[in-house]
Amino acid sequence: MSFPRLVALIVGLSVIIGMMLWLVNSIYRLYIQVSFTAPLLGNFLLLLIIVLLGLVIAAFFYYFNLVTGKGTRRGGTKRRPNLKLPEQKTEAASETLKAVRKQVGQIQDRVAQKALLERSREIEASLARGELRVAVFGTGSAGKTSLVNSLIGEMVGEVGAPMGTTQNGATYTLELKGLDRQILITDTPGILEMGTMGTQREELARQLAAEADLLLFVVDNDLRSSEYEPLRMLAEIGKRSLLVFNKSDLYSDRDRETILAHLRDRTKSFIGPSDLISVAANPQPAHLETGELVKPEPEIIPLIKRLAAVLRAEGEDLVADNILLQSQRLGAEARRIIDNQRKRQADKIMTRYQWIGAGVIAVTPVPVVDILATAAINAQMVVEIGKVYGVDLDTENGKELALSLGKTLVSLGVVKGAVQLLSTALQFQVTTYLIGKAIQGVTAAYLTRIAGKSFIEYFRRDQDWGDGGMTEVVQRQFKLVQKEEFLKVFVKDAIARVVDPIKATLEPEALLGTGEEEPLEIEQMEAELVVGEEEDDWEKPQRKLNEEW
Repeated sequence: MSFPRLVALIVGLSVIIGMMLWLVNSIYRLYIQVSFTAPLLGNFLLLLIIVLLGLVIAAFFYYFNLVTGKGTRRGGTKRRPNLKLPEQKTEAASETLKAVRKQVGQIQDRVAQKALLERSREIEASLARGELRVAVFGTGSAGKTSLVNSLIGEMVGEVGAPMGTTQNGATYTLELKGLDRQILITDTPGILEMGTMGTQREELARQLAAEADLLLFVVDNDLRSSEYEPLRMLAEIGKRSLLVFNKSDLYSDRDRETILAHLRDRTKSFIGPSDLISVAANPQPAHLETGELVKPEPEIIPLIKRLAAVLRAEGEDLVADNILLQSQRLGAEARRIIDNQRKRQADKIMTRYQWIGAGVIAVTPVPVVDILATAAINAQMVVEIGKVYGVDLDTENGKELALSLGKTLVSLGVVKGAVQLLSTALQFQVTTYLIGKAIQGVTAAYLTRIAGKSFIEYFRRDQDWGDGGMTEVVQRQFKLVQKEEFLKVFVKDAIARVVDPIKATLEPEALLGTGEEEPLEIEQMEAELVVGEEEDDWEKPQRKLNEEW
């Protein structure tokens, strides 16, 4: 109860009690006056005083119980408080889901759009129901199913029928004394199983674990690396976990303590000491001295106590944290889909301008190679890529960005490096004469790709080049397009789009040559690769390209 409301309640009760006492005092004085002359009326007034005092006492206790929340329902059952999750987290989750619904409208893939909407509705339904979901996770040999059966058999409360199979994740419902929320325990499919079906079951198990409020990670020995990684990854996304060492009855006391010490040491960064519990969910039969074979009772009381303590102490926060986590993950998935969609659209724009520019420059080469970088990067490409990412640029802004990146390409030696790289790649498939004719166009396409990829990264980062600036981004993209697998595909496309059209326009005699090759235009171009005054002249090469287009 808030402080102002408590003060108002205390003041109100004080006024009421004061008035009652004043009334009792007044009736008592009247009783003194009439008791000698009218004894019967005096006795009535005395009874009235007693009744009024009883009402005052009853009212006091009633409001006291109301304030402290200890009232009871009919039949003596405890009054359940209204279930209310921590407000800040639920509000944040609701806002995230609203943002996801807005983002879904931007997704063009109808299947992905539908899946995201359905998932958002599931999260909202979970928020409304407020169930506590516990997932039992681990390998199939760790004894997960035996552990679930033992928990259901030992824990107090009604147990519902299974809502699925172990193959798909069997889920049981139960209630725990002292906890007002319904508990759902899911026995997830085993991980690390062989074959395609095993991989599919593991994916389902990981999904169920990620969606649970609390995770029981079951092992039957020290953690293997294949078990450690899923546990660590789930902890990294904020998943609350208990590490359960099952089948402890199969080990001697010394071996059991050694395994527990190893587990404690390996998981100390994300599993607390009290959250590592040793159990024997399905103990092996033992022979008595009489030779009789007996089945010991499951040893899971430590797990039940810890599970109950965690759910009672952290249940509200676990539900709220998980709802918030699920909504945030859904938002991240929506952003990932939108980012991939935008990237595909931007790549199409870049590829279009890449080959348009290559064709124009191949037909009308620029006089100075330093200008090639500036001519290759079209301002309209920058404007269109920005629009894909929701950024409205005018032509002047586009020119400014294009010119700046063109200067960077020249200053870093990317133009010279591209000419040398591409001439070497082309010489094995194209005659020397054709290389000299086509190299500027092919290089222009190559530089346009570097520039386009750099601008895509710039707009993806909300118009931020990062700590290393434009230079680092350009260098990174240049390294990517130097990879052999990319060069093979690029050269093949360049021959089809640039070299072959030039070849078709030339006379057969020009293709055959005279026997004595003239000096390559490439060598002349490399000699010109010195930054000069003309590199600042945007208008001249760009105007020529615009006229050709």
